[in-house]
Amino acid sequence: MEKHIKPRDEFIKLGQALKAVGLVDSGVDAKFLITEGNIKVNGNVELQRGKKLYSGDVVEFEGNKIIID
Repeated sequence: MEKHIKPRDEFIKLGQALKAVGLVDSGVDAKFLITEGNIKVNGNVELQRGKKLYSGDVVEFEGNKIIID
């Protein structure tokens, strides 16, 4: 699955992006996935839930991609 997100502001935080596309139901779910090293941002494992994502960033999780427009 590939989904695109256009942030309302200059950036969107990683946990918010995961919730926005429906990969997690809550911020707590996002926190666990991120801190366990299950999420990649631009090909690198990301451990910061509050990581700011900007246009051009790509998030990957279990074959899913979120592209920030």
